[in-house]
Amino acid sequence: MRKTLYLKFIVAYLIFGFFGFVVVATFVSNMTLDHVKKERSEALYKEATQIANTYAMDLYRNQTSLDTVQNQLGSLAAFTDSIIWIINPSGRMVLNSASALSPDQEIIIENFDPTITGGSYYTIGTFFDSFDHEVMSVFAPITYNFRVQGYVVLHTSMDSIREESNSILNISYIMLIILFVLSLIILIFFTEIVYMPLRKITEATEQYASGNMHYEFSVESEDEMGYLAASLNYMASEIARAEDNQKKFVANVSHDFRSPLTSIRGYLEAMIDGTIPPEMHEKYLGIVLNETDRLTKLTNSLLTLNNLNTKGVILEKSVFDLNKVIRNTAASFEGTCRKKSISIELILTGEEMPVLADLEKIQQVLYNLLDNAIKFSHHDSIIKIETTEKKNKIFVSVKDSGIGIPKEDLKLIWDRFYKSDLSRGKDKKGTGLGLSITKEIIHAHEEHINVISTVGVGTEFIFSLPIVEDED
Repeated sequence: MRKTLYLKFIVAYLIFGFFGFVVVATFVSNMTLDHVKKERSEALYKEATQIANTYAMDLYRNQTSLDTVQNQLGSLAAFTDSIIWIINPSGRMVLNSASALSPDQEIIIENFDPTITGGSYYTIGTFFDSFDHEVMSVFAPITYNFRVQGYVVLHTSMDSIREESNSILNISYIMLIILFVLSLIILIFFTEIVYMPLRKITEATEQYASGNMHYEFSVESEDEMGYLAASLNYMASEIARAEDNQKKFVANVSHDFRSPLTSIRGYLEAMIDGTIPPEMHEKYLGIVLNETDRLTKLTNSLLTLNNLNTKGVILEKSVFDLNKVIRNTAASFEGTCRKKSISIELILTGEEMPVLADLEKIQQVLYNLLDNAIKFSHHDSIIKIETTEKKNKIFVSVKDSGIGIPKEDLKLIWDRFYKSDLSRGKDKKGTGLGLSITKEIIHAHEEHINVISTVGVGTEFIFSLPIVEDED
């Protein structure tokens, strides 16, 4: 959409109004006039026929006088707004409702021809130059003894017909104006309901296209336009959030790689230039080795997370005993737990618990959760691993009694490289990727993982896996 769209609607509206008036002034005007002429001619023809069969017939039968018929036709002429003539076939006027004819006065219609109407029963003109203005003339023959004795002719002014036509046409103009005003109201509603929201959406897309993903706008509507605006707003906020996460990700990766590399370079340069004496080399080479292990762990974690986020990753699912995996993982932390006097308590459902999942990835989930639990637990504390069966699911809980996670950090712990303020002092060797990897693995299995934590009390992670039913 360009900014000329509204102008196009205005131009279309004006064109609609112009052509509407043109149509009414031409086609509708002609149709109305034709309709009025037809209606008037039919009415006059009925009157002419009735006069021919009654008053005029009585006159030719000598059953009534000319004065009587003159008076009767004068009343009918006033009623029908016309002039009534009775004419002989030769064109001599016998009676005129407009004025009485004297006995010695003879009026002849020159070139009178009753066939002038053609296939119709009326004609329009000056009636053989009898009038100085245009009239409609209607014929009705007077038949007596199987012969045409004369004609009843009714004349009405075309000006009156046109006035009647214009009065009807005025109604069409009024209806057109009403329609034009109603369409203007529709145009105003279109402006408020469609165009203005669409303009806001267009402006927002231009802002987003220029890179301003933090631009906000609102459309107060509950229809498709409002839904489109809300979806666009949500899309922009998600893109902005993704961009912020990407920047944070790059900054964190740079920081986590730079710190051990700086240490390694510093120790190696100190050993080369003699700052560190040869007898201390073994100690500092051990530190360098630990730093390289940290870099290796960080690199492996990044590769793992990247693979989990890649579409089309196929899990190598198999049926295995979850209880056995839990026991083996817990046993691998025996040395670490002994140093901090931490005990791991296992509360497992049944002797065996067959599940359908990726064995290696579930091992990694348990390892990450236990590693975090031990890292943030106090000395002489207990870590509980408990399984609970419910609705064909097994829920695994890893619960510690450590430092806990602040409420405001609970939604952020799944972000890459995120470390809460409380954990920074204790998690010196962590990469900040363990929980991100854990969440991706569980979601890849189409399952869920949740966390419950209270500062100073402890943290509990709970995830689910599908149970394999026994076939027996």
